[in-house]
Amino acid sequence: MSGTLAAQGGELSLTGANLTYVVIAAVVALVALVFAATLTKTVLAAGTGTEKMQEISGAVQEGASAYLTRQFRTLAIFVVIAVVLLFLLPVHDTDGSELLVKIGRSAFFVVGALFSAFIGGAGMWLATRANLRVAAAAREREGGREAAMKIAFRTGGVVGFLTVGLGLVGAAAVVLLYRGDAPTVLEGFGFGAALLAMFMRVGGGIFTKAADVGADLVGKVEQGIPEDDPRNAATIADNVGDNVGDCAGMAADLFESYAVTLVAALILGRAAFGNEGLVLPLIISTIGVLVAIIGVFITRLRASDRNGLTAINRAFYLSAVISAALVAVASFGYLQPSWADQLGDQWRQGLGVDGGDPPFGPRGTVIAAVVIGIVLAAAIQALTGYFTETNRRPVQDIGKSSQTGPATVILAGISIGLESAVYSALLIGAGVFGAFLLGGGSITLSLFAVALAGTGLLTTVGVIVAMDTFGPISDNAQGVAEMSGDIDEHGAQTLTELDAVGNTTKAITKGIAIATAVLAATALFGSYTDTLRTAYADAGVGDVGAEILNALNVANPQNLVGLIIGAAVVFLFSGLAINAVSRSAGAVVMEVRRQFRELPGIMDGTQRPEYGKVVDICTRDAQRELLTPGLLAILAPIAVGFGLGPGALAAYLAGAIGAGTLMAVFLSNSGGAWDNAKKLVEDGAYGGKGSESHSATVIGDTVGDPFKDTAGPAINPLLKVMNLVSLLIAPAVVAFSVGDDRNAPLRIGIAVVATLIVVAAVVFSKRKGVAMSDADDGDAGRSDQRPETVNA
Repeated sequence: MSGTLAAQGGELSLTGANLTYVVIAAVVALVALVFAATLTKTVLAAGTGTEKMQEISGAVQEGASAYLTRQFRTLAIFVVIAVVLLFLLPVHDTDGSELLVKIGRSAFFVVGALFSAFIGGAGMWLATRANLRVAAAAREREGGREAAMKIAFRTGGVVGFLTVGLGLVGAAAVVLLYRGDAPTVLEGFGFGAALLAMFMRVGGGIFTKAADVGADLVGKVEQGIPEDDPRNAATIADNVGDNVGDCAGMAADLFESYAVTLVAALILGRAAFGNEGLVLPLIISTIGVLVAIIGVFITRLRASDRNGLTAINRAFYLSAVISAALVAVASFGYLQPSWADQLGDQWRQGLGVDGGDPPFGPRGTVIAAVVIGIVLAAAIQALTGYFTETNRRPVQDIGKSSQTGPATVILAGISIGLESAVYSALLIGAGVFGAFLLGGGSITLSLFAVALAGTGLLTTVGVIVAMDTFGPISDNAQGVAEMSGDIDEHGAQTLTELDAVGNTTKAITKGIAIATAVLAATALFGSYTDTLRTAYADAGVGDVGAEILNALNVANPQNLVGLIIGAAVVFLFSGLAINAVSRSAGAVVMEVRRQFRELPGIMDGTQRPEYGKVVDICTRDAQRELLTPGLLAILAPIAVGFGLGPGALAAYLAGAIGAGTLMAVFLSNSGGAWDNAKKLVEDGAYGGKGSESHSATVIGDTVGDPFKDTAGPAINPLLKVMNLVSLLIAPAVVAFSVGDDRNAPLRIGIAVVATLIVVAAVVFSKRKGVAMSDADDGDAGRSDQRPETVNA
């Protein structure tokens, strides 16, 4: 950004109409929280079914709460360390006291982390109560299908309202308190939300998929009993996992997507246009709150609808249209002619590049950027739905392949995931590039347009979160009903239908979350380069422009190495997460087998399985295994930045974004397609339940479980955590990389320490093998495995 624009942005104060708009945004955010409280009462007022159903749901509630409490205690250590480090990192270009800005950045890091934790915890708390009510509603002969659908979706709506409400109120509070210094403080807010969401996503994903894989392999494949049969010792852990992974983890993930995208838009908007650019994203996000309220309440299942997905898709697309219309009205109302002229002048200035006028005029360009985001969300929904819905050819092809065994099922799922990743990546890339072209030649303004596209996509986030939470609630409701045995064939069919719809909605929301991650990461990457510009100027570099071009030159071998490392970290992160599930699932399999062998009364119902032991295995393994991927995400950018320099760190981020986009879509869509192929067979295709085709699809599903619910979704916060860490350390990296190298020993020392910690964590993780028997050396000395737990 040019020095003129930077100075101009710094001199502006938040007064008059702009102050009013920010206050309105905060008030509307509070209204969303009121709607969340009201809708919670509505959900809890529904019937709770039989005493047996209540008992099972209570066990799930207890296990989920115990896990989350333990996880928060573990994560509190990381939060304290991060607060201290944030306070020590320097800040630049403050309008006020540097000390107050550093305090604010650290304080709002805690706020972002607490908001992420609260949304995850509140979503899980309500979901563990809604599952019972959905199961009870499905038992009704008249209107049961509609009532069950309504309860499940409105529970998700509560989480959606919390997401948009807390995200917007947090950002508005920072702007009101810190005015011109808001972008710096917002870095802390976004980092807190992203860091906690990543840990919750990884830990919850390991828990849920270890239990799910273990339950399926022993229950369905070996014992030939239904998925949620109460005789399976892993069923309670499986249902607990749906909540701590899919509800708590994904709710936190979508909140941080919302928060970080909004943060990126505010940072770039302030850099480009001063306070008007700071306020505009808040106005768009305020519209998102209104769209969330409308979208949740218009989602109704009609008698003519083929299934619940028809109603959800209808509501989503209507919400998208309403969002685009409201943004157009708001843009014309807010961008007054006088400011539009100023906007055009600044657009032409840009970074000192001799660009032209905005392609569609200032107002039209803002609207076009937001609409690109909205259209991208709708396109991703349609594309992901095609590759994961049971009535579409890809899933049906996987179902057909089950007739020749599990190997062909796995091959078919992998090929579909790889193919879908290409189309999704091209679609996301087209959205990013289309928004970028709106900048008319200015890099800063083009990146602001990309950030606005992300903000536009997330105007529908309230409905997106409701869609995602709908999935695990439906899955849990089916588990509660099946374990209790208090449901007839009609009710069971209703819950099976809702579960299949939930599998698709989860896959769709994962695809949309990936798109937001790329948009946010691209915008944050722009913020990183802008921070480099300021840091080089502060360090006394003569030709800042030439230094920036050299830093971004991928032909430089040093930078190329950084790019390769960035892509490699995505692969290592994914491998660690999947391997963690494999190890924990192995211990679950051994424990469930032991109980079937040593407690023969389980199969005839005269003995009760020891559910708590499986919950304990999953809880302890999840807490232990989440540390290594978390350390990798935080320390790898530090090692690259201080070890190879700011240019290599920029290339590292580019490599991570490219590889992460493809990997996340591949993992998510493969897993979703395998899961629904299993549902297809269970509904009677190719021999139905108990057939060889069924066993083949169950094995495919168990492979896909850690793909779609652990590693894949965790890549989204991973990308944003690494971008935010890079943004925060950029000034220090530049300061240590220019001049007379008097800081070289300290710079290299930091890189070496960060690298050694990552290597040690990976080696320590690899020492823990899969539990196979008492004699297994890989598990010797594991504190969480008693002899009877791993006894083959």
